[in-house]
Amino acid sequence: MKRFQQRAIVMVILVIASIIGAIKGEEAKQKWMFKILSKHDEKQSRAVRKMDQRNGKVLLDDIEMSAYHKS
Repeated sequence: MKRFQQRAIVMVILVIASIIGAIKGEEAKQKWMFKILSKHDEKQSRAVRKMDQRNGKVLLDDIEMSAYHKS
């Protein structure tokens, strides 16, 4: 269900971005999509971090994550 909801959100964003692109141009479309998708990703990462915190996991900041995970 969550996967369907996430796909639906992305599809709505793409449709609205196409309308913005037709009216204001491609650059405005790209800026708007980046802004909205960044907000969406940030909300998802916050939710995951809250869930991890509720489950008793230790939360690491970005520097600790990069030092701990070598990829």
